[in-house]
Amino acid sequence: MVDLSNDIAETPADELAFQHSILAQTSLPAARPPDDLLVWERRQGKATLLVEAGKALNPRTGHFEQLGLPYGPKARLLLMHLNGEAVRRQSPVIPVEDTMTAFFRRLMGRTQDGRQAKMLKEQLTALAAAQFRLGISHGDSAVQIDTKVVGAFNLWFEKDESQRILWPSTLKLSLDYFDSLQRFAVPLDERAIAALAHSAVALDIYCWLAQRLHRMPEGKPQLIPWANLQEQFGQGYTRIRRFREFFSGLLPQIHAAYPDARFETDGRGMTLWQSPPPVRKRLVSVGLCAIGGALEPSKASPPE
Repeated sequence: MVDLSNDIAETPADELAFQHSILAQTSLPAARPPDDLLVWERRQGKATLLVEAGKALNPRTGHFEQLGLPYGPKARLLLMHLNGEAVRRQSPVIPVEDTMTAFFRRLMGRTQDGRQAKMLKEQLTALAAAQFRLGISHGDSAVQIDTKVVGAFNLWFEKDESQRILWPSTLKLSLDYFDSLQRFAVPLDERAIAALAHSAVALDIYCWLAQRLHRMPEGKPQLIPWANLQEQFGQGYTRIRRFREFFSGLLPQIHAAYPDARFETDGRGMTLWQSPPPVRKRLVSVGLCAIGGALEPSKASPPE
């Protein structure tokens, strides 16, 4: 953790991942939801996320089959990868076959074995089939985008003669999601993502701080009570004491992955201070994307 913190603090990021600002404030399920839970809703500040599990046509049966909700760290990593490729290429069309293998080799230091590939396939299929509703409220008005992240690709993966799962050569993000991503993309350091890749909640906390801390006013710290933190990150925790122990145990890893983040916890909750973003603006020179989701020339600001 010390080596990671020093490396991130002293060396600019070579590889970037991206997350949509609303998904950085809200989150997908952290663990596998019950099979009968097909709608997931989360709200934080002005941002609201509603995800509905989708169906996919099985070519073997000719029937649409109900899929589950995307969940866990792999769904988040896949989404960050798709976002990153779309932002870098300034195109909704993503060459999955080569980039997916390279991305997970950078994150995990190796290629996926059969079990890992199967889990990734299931989460990509769930992401592709799900319907996403992204909402931003502004006083008495609200803006809502109803979209799918992935517009089109072969949901049923073929296998070669050795039974190795083959990724589709390309997939295409939906144009609504791609347009929204260009305006509200939060840049992330891939080294941090790799360090936190084992934990969905650790990834969520890192993304939340990445989009929030640099937009806070200087000299005006904000206290987030434990009850609010539990509501946002405490999926599966009914007792706030157990959640506090779990959440506090993740913070040293978060701080190592985001050494410039200024925060502390006490009996009241978590206090945040204005901090530099994890990826400095001068590093984000891809297309029109700027730090924190602003897009030239419209100067659109990400939701609070």
